Amino acid sequence: MPSSLVIQTSFLGDTVLTTPLLAQLARRGEVDVVTTPASAALLANHPAVRTIVVYDKRGADRGLAGFLSLAQRLRDTRYDVAFLAQGSLRSAALALVAGIPSRIGFDTSAGRWFYTKRVAYREDLHHAARLLRLARPNGRPATGDELRPSLHPGDAERSAVDALLASHGVAAGEPLIALAPGSVWATKRWPYYAQLAAQLESDVRAVIVGGADDAELARAIVTAAPRAIDATGHLSLLASAELIGRTAAIVTNDSAPLHLASAMGTPTVSIFGPTVPAFGFGPLAPKSIVVGHDGLTCRPCDRHGPQRCPLGHFRCMRELDAEMVAEQVRSLLLSRDADT
Repeated sequence: MPSSLVIQTSFLGDTVLTTPLLAQLARRGEVDVVTTPASAALLANHPAVRTIVVYDKRGADRGLAGFLSLAQRLRDTRYDVAFLAQGSLRSAALALVAGIPSRIGFDTSAGRWFYTKRVAYREDLHHAARLLRLARPNGRPATGDELRPSLHPGDAERSAVDALLASHGVAAGEPLIALAPGSVWATKRWPYYAQLAAQLESDVRAVIVGGADDAELARAIVTAAPRAIDATGHLSLLASAELIGRTAAIVTNDSAPLHLASAMGTPTVSIFGPTVPAFGFGPLAPKSIVVGHDGLTCRPCDRHGPQRCPLGHFRCMRELDAEMVAEQVRSLLLSRDADT
């Protein structure tokens, strides 16, 4: 059976969206993954992955010495094929120097000159579908189930979430809604999470997910909705996925929690400002709703989301009010209640 190496050192969301590819490859043989320290923790316990190889390119493995050391470790494993899910020149060079005979990636990637096979990058597909095509470029289109990302929190993550909820007096079976107000990109942050939490306070209790950098955003939400639970910076990424999986729905920007929710099957209200789902990074969870200002001619303005609105008005987010988003949340909760 062939052994495959997947190289994915991009953003956390990209790592989550790589899991359908991992599952596909695992049906053929053993699969290892080269990824960042943060993503390595996210992929822990994943049944499709034999070994997670951490590439700390900004830390322990930085520079040429770290690159060559990792390349030698990979060479010693003797992989049959490398799938370049992250298409940088460095990733492609790593597969080449590691002596992996078959190297497959997208025809638009910076590292394509080092590939032995180039797959057409399809702008019209979700990114999970694009990545899956690396393993079967001429195969049938993926089904919805095949495209659904997957994560596998373990006992440690479940215990951490149990402890957090118990410390806030959450009763067994009490419905929760997750709010994910953060994003690395400033213009992706919808500014009305506090107002939304206040509007929903009488309907459902909110739990705020994110990293330690999102603590200030969380404080504003708790001030507006005192019953809300601030989980920012208190859980690992995989434990955050476990928490999101326990909620009735999540409201999130176009950022990593959106993809965590897709992996955990949590109904999602995703708010898109400068970006659009047509870029390939929309929700894949069932019963999901996308909110965006479709009437603006300046939108989308960037594939990632600039740090400042290029035109200075930020209308793509400012004109999406809390009441409208609250109604979308209530519709998801009513749909959930109808199914139970």
